[in-house]
Amino acid sequence: MAKNATEQLEKLVERCVDVISADELAARLGHPLRVKLGIDPSGPLLHLGHAVALRKLRDFQDAGHQAVLIVGDFTAQIGDPTGLSTARKPRSIEAIHSDMRSYADQAGLILDIERTTIKYNSEWLAPMSLADVIGLASKITVARMLERDDFTKRFDAGSPIGLHEFLYPLSQGYDSVAIKADVELGGSEQLFNLMVGRRLQEEFGQPPQVCMTLPILEGTDGVARMGKSLNNFIALRDEPAQMFGKVMSIPDALIVRYFRLATTLSAADCDRIEAELARGALTPRDAKIKLSGEIVALYHGSAAAKSALEHFEKTVVRKELPDDIAAYQLKASGSTLTLCKLLVLVGWAASNREAQRLVDQGAIKIDGGRASDAKHVEQSWHGKVLQKGNHQFVRIVGP
Repeated sequence: MAKNATEQLEKLVERCVDVISADELAARLGHPLRVKLGIDPSGPLLHLGHAVALRKLRDFQDAGHQAVLIVGDFTAQIGDPTGLSTARKPRSIEAIHSDMRSYADQAGLILDIERTTIKYNSEWLAPMSLADVIGLASKITVARMLERDDFTKRFDAGSPIGLHEFLYPLSQGYDSVAIKADVELGGSEQLFNLMVGRRLQEEFGQPPQVCMTLPILEGTDGVARMGKSLNNFIALRDEPAQMFGKVMSIPDALIVRYFRLATTLSAADCDRIEAELARGALTPRDAKIKLSGEIVALYHGSAAAKSALEHFEKTVVRKELPDDIAAYQLKASGSTLTLCKLLVLVGWAASNREAQRLVDQGAIKIDGGRASDAKHVEQSWHGKVLQKGNHQFVRIVGP
């Protein structure tokens, strides 16, 4: 293999968990490839967990290949149990379309969106008849479906498996047939689904796609995979100060993993940071400051990263109020307004129950003092500064 082709292959497989197979990928690099990545509309925000695969897709773009982003608007209506012990609940088409609206803009923070083809799998899945679905189902055996780890565990435990759940990997696999994918990317928990696509392409007389999986990034809790439902995510659209603070909150054990998966530093640079941490030449705090700066700069620029560091030192380290606190104007007298209702008004909670939970968790402060009663009422809220966590502030302005 020529030197340039070898270097391209090394770059493309870097950080991958599975590549099935590297030899097939190497043999195809002589011409432009269609590289597929599917994203389920499971919420309105993309986060650093999504960015791991998106950055690999950008690597393919930079090497001259065609990126195809598949929004799973149809498959999201089926529900995917991947990585879960029970089935993921199907979502309404209204909720799915609401989530889809800003995906392209967010993906554009990483991809060259002008050179990205965006498809919705309802384009080819929605028109299918029952006869079409039955014909597609005939391509895969039940025994093959039960090879999927989460299906096997639930079957062995006597837990129910809905027949519709088999249709999720089948439908996702058919996406590869529909767009004639040469390569499909996904998280490591998606390998089975990617391999179904490879199998279906063979059944339909297409060259089987190369399947490449990326590591799963843990969330800020350091335990579960990053996800919106667990509220342990760092969104690509988080404000710089909020993003900086969230990265600073990750457990020390995840520092090197975040450098490797959430930044664009080279493997050699990440190895050096890991070695410095191991021998004590770099403290975890200083490493996290560098990590936070790297991540904020990726999505907001170096100037914003510098300002975010200053904000962190002012509000978290020195526990001072920031200079630029947003104001919220009360439209009527707030003398009978509870803290709980005020948190909903300023947009920090979607409901009174969520507001109650924030207060119970100690996440809310009033003028620097921790709030303990969600039903608390001030004689006047005018001028009071509310704080949520370490990074969100609002000054209440009365009528």
